[in-house]
Amino acid sequence: MTDPAPDAWLGIDLGTQGVRAVAADSAGRLLGTGAAPLTSERRGERHEQDPDEWWRAVCAAVGRARAAGADPRRIRAVAVDATSGTVTLTDRRGVPVTPALMYDDGRAAAEAEQVNAAGEERWTRAGYRRMQRSWGLPKLRWLLDRHPRAAADGWRLAHQSDVVNRRLVGHDVPTDTSNALKTGADAATATWPEEVFAGLGIAAGLLPGLVPPGTVLGEVSAAAAEETGLVAGTAVVAGMTDGCAAQLGSGATAVGSWNSVMGTTLVLKGVTAELVRDPAGVMYSHRSPAGTWLPGGASSVGAGLVAREFAGADLDRLTAAAEPLLPARLLRYPLVSPGERFPFVAPDATEFRSRAAAGRAEDFAALLQGAAYVERLCFDYADLLGAPATGAVVLTGGATRNPVWNQLRADVLRRPVTLPRHAQPALGMAVLAAAALDGSGGALDRAAAAMVRADRTVEPRDPYRAAHDEGYVRLVDLLARRGWLPEVVAAHARERTAS
Repeated sequence: MTDPAPDAWLGIDLGTQGVRAVAADSAGRLLGTGAAPLTSERRGERHEQDPDEWWRAVCAAVGRARAAGADPRRIRAVAVDATSGTVTLTDRRGVPVTPALMYDDGRAAAEAEQVNAAGEERWTRAGYRRMQRSWGLPKLRWLLDRHPRAAADGWRLAHQSDVVNRRLVGHDVPTDTSNALKTGADAATATWPEEVFAGLGIAAGLLPGLVPPGTVLGEVSAAAAEETGLVAGTAVVAGMTDGCAAQLGSGATAVGSWNSVMGTTLVLKGVTAELVRDPAGVMYSHRSPAGTWLPGGASSVGAGLVAREFAGADLDRLTAAAEPLLPARLLRYPLVSPGERFPFVAPDATEFRSRAAAGRAEDFAALLQGAAYVERLCFDYADLLGAPATGAVVLTGGATRNPVWNQLRADVLRRPVTLPRHAQPALGMAVLAAAALDGSGGALDRAAAAMVRADRTVEPRDPYRAAHDEGYVRLVDLLARRGWLPEVVAAHARERTAS
């Protein structure tokens, strides 16, 4: 008689450009993966998606994971992550009635000032002091200004993951404190700031309930089972933001460890025992299901420019041509979209080059290098706030497919970097689903240790250190000269470079 097949867990990642579903067993073996595309509409500082696309893409991605070998009868729980700060309004039936304002949508500048005037004391206690205009609460206020009857009509705030979770279970669901952090949720107490919301004219009925990540929200309904192919009765677990999901999927759950995700944009998250407080409101902290804190931030720098500027190019050939040019004398600040969020807030920041590129290879080399320099600046900023910034670093995200970029990032950071074998946000949600149904102390660390495997470690090369130090300081100076990077941050970066 053969042993029964081990339990499996399903993670669903709602990204910017697509949805990915990953089924993994308790030993981290991938049983099936699937993906489906999403489309966005960008108009200047505005960035929207059609929320109806999310469910269609989830059904397609899960279907492809099943076709690739994921047996839904083995899946005990599913968890969903989503882009941070993406919000919409839904009607009484949970149907979205507005476009989704995406994570980097910057239209709510005036509303952000209103939100900060009303809640600065509360936001200071939460560790970040000020909300940015791309955060969820300013965008909620923007939506309500344009839909003044929302509360009277029974409409409700929904984050990206809330829309999908409701479709999975077939009824209203609370939101998790990770996705709701940028909408004002107190991660430590899982409560909304009612007095702030009252001052902002946000009715309590507009708000979903709040639960910590890892809470069981319900079970896959018969209707959702019909559409997705999952088994009715499968547990649905409250997830986290995509950055936190990537961190869990990287295995970086121990205090002092860091996960740096270079995807469309750069997201850096660490693990601390205590809440990191940032008087400038640049770095903010999620609460881990394990009870620790996850400080970090999301930059507007990233690999998104590769697809935009080098569409159709042979990236392997381009990388081979760029590699001998590193360290590059040409400096680039490679913003994917206007405005910076981390490691400094500068709504007027724009991409720039220190001079014209001599050719495509040099321009590509400078793009890779510029993103790595900003990544280093993020670590310097974390160190300035007192976070333990010298622990283990795990790299994830689409950029890790480029081995030259991986080596460059190790050289620039002056430290070893580890690349996990299957790291991705969807795997992080599978880890969370497994830990949620365990429920005992240390469950998250055990699940991450069992399900995430290191692939390789890249060591920094000492001969390149001086040139990168010099180039890094030059970029820091250029950012400070433009008035975007505060001098106290620039001075700390220079000081750490000299040490």
